[in-house]
Amino acid sequence: MGITRRAFLAAGSAFGAVALHELTDPGRSRAQEQLVVNLYSARHYPSDTQLYERFLKQTGIKVNLLEAKAETLIERVKSEGANSPADVIMTVDAGNLWQAEQAGLLQAIESKLLTTKIPASLRSGSGSWYGFTKRARVIVYNKAQFSPTDIGSYEDLAAPNMRGKILVRSSGNIYNQSLVGAILAARGEADTEAWAKAVVQNFARKPEGNDTAQIKAVAAGLGDVAVVNTYYLARLIRSKDKQDQEIAAKVGVIFPNQKGPYDRGTHVNISGGGVAKNAPHKDAAIKFLEYLTTTEAQGIFAESNNEYPVVAGASKSSAVQSFGLFKEDKLSAEVFAANNQKALQIMDRAGWK
Repeated sequence: MGITRRAFLAAGSAFGAVALHELTDPGRSRAQEQLVVNLYSARHYPSDTQLYERFLKQTGIKVNLLEAKAETLIERVKSEGANSPADVIMTVDAGNLWQAEQAGLLQAIESKLLTTKIPASLRSGSGSWYGFTKRARVIVYNKAQFSPTDIGSYEDLAAPNMRGKILVRSSGNIYNQSLVGAILAARGEADTEAWAKAVVQNFARKPEGNDTAQIKAVAAGLGDVAVVNTYYLARLIRSKDKQDQEIAAKVGVIFPNQKGPYDRGTHVNISGGGVAKNAPHKDAAIKFLEYLTTTEAQGIFAESNNEYPVVAGASKSSAVQSFGLFKEDKLSAEVFAANNQKALQIMDRAGWK
């Protein structure tokens, strides 16, 4: 396929020796070296392979792929230091990209194409990282036992009438940290902490599982509403498993903060990437990032993983289209990402474990 793929779950020395040898083999000619891009990715979606194959076909540049969780990738690049073979670091959530930037693992690049196509709110002001897909964090509800008119905003999750009705992931989940980071930017620390304490009082159970688990629990009646990213529900809708389809049919989608006193729009996060600080193939790395803004690449992101495109006019999957249009919160991803640590402290003080 023209792709070298390595997956690792921890920064093990055995893997490091193999990977560094494969990615920095001194026996390769300089011309050969320039026809590769070494991608460290926390995007765990097999469908992304299509992107690497199309990129190779169009440019002749081969993608060497190393996969791991975001925190493992960050620690890996730190440990590799100036000798890191990483050209591009990709991950989910602006919070992870911001952490990589703060750790000095990314370099600012100049690309008129990237700054023209990607909205300013979805990229670093320094040019160190860029968002290539969007994911809206919405409220899903049980159609049989909850009226969508009973809630219109994230703020409403703290209302007394929501007691015992809310399902959500733990405070350790970075998606929730970014959401609360956005609320912190809008409401301030005192109001956000009071909100978080009230939300905890409204939990139907202690936080557990991922977003798919929350949707399944809502469908099963274990709670009335859950906070999830849209693509998790879209996956169930498009699944070939009849049970998944039945689960999806039992829930509806609410885009929060569309009107009223808290009409700033629904929180939107990103997955994205940037060029590694010591990228040995910087030009190839920039070409790869620019390719991800093409109509072809945006379509693959949208169709294969049900994410929203960042480029205006790009298509969406049928499941995502079925959710309808909504107003996005235009808060810079850089702002809520920088608020993540403070948001986690607030959630922990509120008892959101």
